[in-house]
Amino acid sequence: MRPSGRALDQMREISIETDVTRHAEGSCLIRCGDTHVLCTASLEERVPPFLKNTGLGWVTAEYGMLPRATNTRMRREAKNGQSGRTQEIQRLIGRALRAGVDRVAMGERQITIDCDVIQADGGTRCASITGGWVALRLAVNKLMKAGDIISDPLTDNVAAVSCGIYAGQPVLDLDYPEDSEAGVDGNFVLTGAGRLIEVQMSAEGATFTVGEMGELLALAENGVSALVGAQNAAVA
Repeated sequence: MRPSGRALDQMREISIETDVTRHAEGSCLIRCGDTHVLCTASLEERVPPFLKNTGLGWVTAEYGMLPRATNTRMRREAKNGQSGRTQEIQRLIGRALRAGVDRVAMGERQITIDCDVIQADGGTRCASITGGWVALRLAVNKLMKAGDIISDPLTDNVAAVSCGIYAGQPVLDLDYPEDSEAGVDGNFVLTGAGRLIEVQMSAEGATFTVGEMGELLALAENGVSALVGAQNAAVA
């Protein structure tokens, strides 16, 4: 039995509210159960120096957690400097979102996705990727509506979900009680068409077989399919 009472293949309740901030070119508040992340997309008509005069666009990301996103207050990273975990997560978000972008069609401009965790209950990086794509989609829609780009640079949806082995059983969409005790923990990033972008898996307390990895991937495919449906409904 899962602590939440969910079935092994059952996602947490998903909601995506769009246009939640006034100034960002794209924004959403994604809720995956009790994990809530504010995602905003900011457009700049410039690219990093290493891309200047290449004709290529760039999508990058920043990630952070509010001090009381967790059970006890964390010190602000702005005061102490970014942790290695934060840097790793925001690089993952950027890599994941760029995998669904035609950077030639985007032109020489940059979109920065900011993912701010308001409340954490496991799966914050996955929620950030899923919500980050929605914010990116909305920002690109504005570019297309204004005629600043001719063809859609987003080639497919990008979404992510966690899976793991908890109490000896493969489960979908881990919340914090499961994540903190899982024998195996994995994050799966896929396109809407089901193509893999990135898989992060580790043995937290027990090793796993190729067969068990396949079971977790099958769960992730179903989970991402549900997330893509929520993304498309949010931006429709």
